[in-house]
Amino acid sequence: MDIRSVMTANPATCTPDATLRQVAQMMKQNDCGQIPVVGQDRQPLGVITDRDIAMRMVAEGGDPASATAGDYMTAPATTVSDQCSLDDVAKVMEREQIRRVVVVDDQGKVAGIVAQADIALAGRDGKTAEVVKQVSEPGRSH
Repeated sequence: MDIRSVMTANPATCTPDATLRQVAQMMKQNDCGQIPVVGQDRQPLGVITDRDIAMRMVAEGGDPASATAGDYMTAPATTVSDQCSLDDVAKVMEREQIRRVVVVDDQGKVAGIVAQADIALAGRDGKTAEVVKQVSEPGRSH
């Protein structure tokens, strides 16, 4: 199955200087938990997740009005090509123990995001179970 048939195309993105308050508002507006952080060329520099905001920034006493995506993003972003198969994406998620992966086009620009839920909705019950098991396994290093 083709990744483009299940990914969320043209996801919301932010730049490293976006405040975490702005990023959280984008997440709420777009009903998502991850925003790719991009440079001027839309190439991914990293990702900022709801967990980065809730656990890292809040736990460290940061100010969401002044803290930026660049301060708390996970970098570099794990990416896959928009030419990948769904099986290849699942393998990347398993290996990296991540629930979402950024999809890039042939120029390396953000084209979409694939989440565990996208794999589940594609009707890949066996593959979904394996991805969830591997991503959730404690104590594995990247």
